[in-house]
Amino acid sequence: MHTGTTFRRLLWLMASYVGRMMVAALIGFATVGSSIGLMATAAYIIAAAALHPPLATLQVAIVGVRFFGIARGVFRYLERYISHQVTLRLLAHLRVWFYRAVEPLAPARLLAYHSGDLLSRCVADIETLEHFYLRVAAPPLVALLVALLMAAFMATYDVRLAATVLAGLTLTGIGIPLVTHRLARQPGQRSVIARADLTTALVDAIQGIADLLAFDSAARQSARVTVLNAQLVAWQSRLVRTAALNEALGGLLVTGTAVAVLAVAIPLVTGGQISGVHLAVLVMATIASFEAMLPLPQAVQHLKSNMTAARRLFEIIDAPPPVGDPTDPSPLPRDYSLALEEVHFAYPGGGTPALDGVTFQVSSGGCVALVGASGSGKTTLVNLLLRFWEYQQGSIRLGGHELRDYRADDLRRWIGVVAQPTHLFNATLRDNLLLARPDANESDLWGALQAAQLHDFVRHLPDGLDTWLGEQGLSLSGGERQRVAIARALLYDAPILILDEATANLDTVTEREMWRALETLMTGRTCLVLTHRPLGLERADEVVVLHAGRVVERGRHADLLQANTFYRRMWMAD
Repeated sequence: MHTGTTFRRLLWLMASYVGRMMVAALIGFATVGSSIGLMATAAYIIAAAALHPPLATLQVAIVGVRFFGIARGVFRYLERYISHQVTLRLLAHLRVWFYRAVEPLAPARLLAYHSGDLLSRCVADIETLEHFYLRVAAPPLVALLVALLMAAFMATYDVRLAATVLAGLTLTGIGIPLVTHRLARQPGQRSVIARADLTTALVDAIQGIADLLAFDSAARQSARVTVLNAQLVAWQSRLVRTAALNEALGGLLVTGTAVAVLAVAIPLVTGGQISGVHLAVLVMATIASFEAMLPLPQAVQHLKSNMTAARRLFEIIDAPPPVGDPTDPSPLPRDYSLALEEVHFAYPGGGTPALDGVTFQVSSGGCVALVGASGSGKTTLVNLLLRFWEYQQGSIRLGGHELRDYRADDLRRWIGVVAQPTHLFNATLRDNLLLARPDANESDLWGALQAAQLHDFVRHLPDGLDTWLGEQGLSLSGGERQRVAIARALLYDAPILILDEATANLDTVTEREMWRALETLMTGRTCLVLTHRPLGLERADEVVVLHAGRVVERGRHADLLQANTFYRRMWMAD
C-alpha cells in the first residue's frame, strides 16, 4: 500500500478527533509564540537596560516578560493535556476499531498468521501509532503557523530579514527531514518488522517452554531470541544515530540562521534604520522560533515506523470476510432440523477437498453422530455450520432455509458447541461461565454446575465460583475443564448442540461419567456428535461414518456393528 494512501486512511480514522487536534495544534502554536515573545521581550529589557533609560520606559517590557512567562507555562500545560488526551482516546479507538474489524475474519482469515505476529500487530503496532498525532501530524501544522508569524514579524523591519529567517526555518523544517527520510526509511520499517519477529519468537518460547525444557532445546530457542533481539537493537541504533544527526544539524542551522540575521541586521543598525536594542530582539526571536522546527526531522523518522505499523494493520483488515450476511436475512427457522445435501468444501490452497459430497439429515430434536479419524472432515463441518467458512457447492438447510440466508450472529446464537480442547480464559470460574449468559444469576450458575456434575468440586474450592482458573484453565484437570464447557453450554441454552470430540483425551472412567453429564445437556436439543471413538454412540438416531471427506457408511449403531463395516473395525480397535 502506498504511503500516501496509508496516511490518508489514518487521518480518516482520526476524523472524529479533528476538532480536538486543531485546538491542541493552535495551543501548541500559542506555546511557541509565547516562547518567542518571552525571548524577544527579555532581550529588549537587557539591551535597553544597558543604556540606563528611566525605569518607567521598561515597564511595558517587564510586564510583557511576566505575561509571556506565565502564558508559556499555561499554554504548555494545556497543549500537553489536550494532545495526550486526544492520543490516549485515539489509541483506545484504534484498539476497538481493529478488534471489530478482525472479529468477522476469525478464524478463517487469521490462520495464515502466527499468534505472536497477531499479538505484535494488536499491541505493538497500535502503540506505535501513539506517535502519529503527537510527533507526526501536529508538528508540521505548528511549524507552518510559526513560520508565517516570524515572516510577518521580520517583514515589519525588513523584507531581507524575513527571507533570511524563512530560509533557515525551511532548511530546518524541510531540508533535514529530507535527509532523515533517506536515512530512516529502511531502519524505521525494519525495526517494526524485527520487533514483530522478536515478539513471535518470545510467544513461541513462552507457550512451548515445557517442551523446550523436555527436549533440551531451551538453549537453542534462547539463542534464536538473542539473535532477533540483536537485530532489533541494530535497527533501533541506526534510528538513534539518525536522531543524533538531526539534532546536530538542527543546532548548526539555528546558529547559522542567527549569524545570517546578524549579517543582514547590522548594516540596518549602522544605517540608522533600526536601533541596536532591536538587533538583540531579532536575534533572540529567531533562535526561539526554531523550537517549532526542530521536531520535524523526528516527525519524518516516526512517520516511517508509523506507516509500516499501519500497513501491517490494514493488511489484515483489508482481507475480505470469509462469509457475508444476506441483505434480506431469513426469519427464525420453523424448527431446528439440519439437512446437508452434496456439500463440497476445500480450503484455500488445498488440493484435496475437505468435504466431498456430504449428505445427511438431523431431525429437530434428533441426534446424529459423525464418526471418523482425524482429518476426515468433522471439524470442517462444524466450521461450516458456524459460518466460519462458506461451503462452495451443495446445500445446508436449517429449519428449511439455506444456512447462508441467516445472519451469522443469529446462527451462532442457535448453536452451542462443546469442543475438545475447551478454551478457558485466564479469569475466574464465574467469569468463564458468564461468557455464555452474562445475565445469569447465582442459582443459574449452580444449576448448570450441578447438571454438569461439577457442583461438589466447586463447593470445596476455597473461593468457589470466584476461583481463578489460570491461563487455559490449567489449574483444572481435563475432565473438570470439559465439565465447565458443559455447564457453559447449559447456560447458553441453544436449541442445537454440537459435541466436537467432547470426550477426547479422557480416560475410560472419566469418559463414561462425562457422557452421563452430556445426556442432560442433549435432552430436547438437536444434537450433532463428532468423534473418532464409537463409545456412547448407541444413543444416536443415526451414525454417519466419514472418511477423507466422504460419507462411507451410515446406519444405526447396532446395525453397523453387526455388519462387516469400517465402523465395526473402529469399534473393535477402540
